[in-house]
Order: sequence, then structure tokens, then C-alpha cells
Amino acid sequence: MSLAHELGPHLPYLRRYARALTGSQERGDAFVRATLLAIVDNPACFPAKIEARTGLYKLFHTIWSTVNIEVDPDGALGIDPARAAEDRLRRLTPQNRQALLLTAMEGFANSETAQIIGVDEEAVDDLLEAALAEIDSQIATNVLIIEDEPIISMDLEEIVRELGHSISGTAVTHKEAVSAAKQHKPGLVLADIQLADGSSGIDAVKDILGSISVPVIFITAFPERLLTGDRPEPTFLITKPFQRTAVKAAISQALFLNSAVALAS
Repeated sequence: MSLAHELGPHLPYLRRYARALTGSQERGDAFVRATLLAIVDNPACFPAKIEARTGLYKLFHTIWSTVNIEVDPDGALGIDPARAAEDRLRRLTPQNRQALLLTAMEGFANSETAQIIGVDEEAVDDLLEAALAEIDSQIATNVLIIEDEPIISMDLEEIVRELGHSISGTAVTHKEAVSAAKQHKPGLVLADIQLADGSSGIDAVKDILGSISVPVIFITAFPERLLTGDRPEPTFLITKPFQRTAVKAAISQALFLNSAVALAS
């Protein structure tokens, strides 16, 4: 099997990871594109003697941590190696969060995570411990849950409260979601895409974002509907059935990046 065929099934999920890492659809996709261009230009750059999925993420991390990429409004890329160090300091998701996203959201084993980010396997345990301690210290916020399955909604409520956050509201339809967001402005939205009355969680989120700025995590059994290559696509996406650790990692990263943007502005 060719390398292209081996890597193809993993690309949508690398895009998901890149967006969670950078907090931006445009920047995440730009780094994925740069990774693929590097493979096309020089196939020998792909890590040897390593499983294809792990190698893909490892090469992505090499590109992401060493090359500065700017995205113009028209989608064109600019690469300026001279600004790479400054860019990393300004934008870098800390290594402990990298490890948490790779293990909890992407499902890599600690040994694979160590290969991807270039540390000893023992160090991954320390990074994960530090990431979890950081989560415990995050400032609490209000969370709006848009989910029409009662058991899943209750499970999400429990996860949110375990993280020290509160519930601003729950909704099972587009109309309820928009109304709940107007009544109590949330600091985070967790949304399914297929709601009780056949309405769309995607449309509900678009309407909410039309009036307030808030990070959103989509949690869905139909990720292919959101990983199509069309724009816009979500920055944060969790697949059902979900692991609780994946939801916690996504919530933490979404709030971390939102806070970083607020401090920078």
C-alpha cells in the first residue's frame, strides 16, 4: 500500500487535532497542508520505521514547532523561518497540553505520544500529571449543553461539574438553544449536530455566534458531516461514543485558548 493510501484515513483527524492545538481552523489546516507538502516535496522526510498514523502526527509536530506560517485573508500561506522562534513563544500550546490532547482526544498510547512530541515515555506521565493539575486550576465558567439525548446530556453535565464549571442551560432544539444563550450568556457551548425536532445544532451554534463570541465543542456521532473540507468547520470536535477524558481535554483546551486570546487582545 502506498504512503498516500495509508495516510488518507488519518487526515481528517489530524485536521481536528491541529485545530484544537492552534485554536483556529485556518491555522490548523495551514499546518496540515504544510505537512502534506513536505511529504510530497521530499518523501524521505516521513519518519522511518514507525506506524503511519504516528509518523504523520510526528511530522506535523516537527513542522508546527519549527516553521512560522501566516494565513492571509484569501487563504494564501506565508512561511517565514526567521520569525519561527518568536511565533512559537507567542502561540505555543504547552507540551503538557499537547500530551493531553494526543492521549485523551486522539487516543495515542503514552509510548506513541512520546515519539510524536520527542520526549522519553516517562516524561509523558509527568506532562499528563501537569496538564491535569492545570485543568483543576482553571477559572470556572458557565456551559450551555445542546443535546437531545437525556442520558448523554446528563453525562456531559456531570463532566462539566467535575471540572468545576456550572451549567448555564440545556437545550434539545435549535430554538431552545438560541433562547438559552440569550437568557444566560455561556462561556462555553457543547453541542450535538442532530437535535430532537430534526433541527440542526450547527445552525443553532451559528445563530448563537452571531450575537456572542464563545468557544464551541461539537460532540457528535456523525463527525463525517463536519470533516468534509467545506468551510466553516469546527475547531473542536469529539466523536460519540466519547471518552470522558476526551471531553475534559477538549473543554480545557478550548477555555485555555479562549483565555489566551482574551489576554492577547
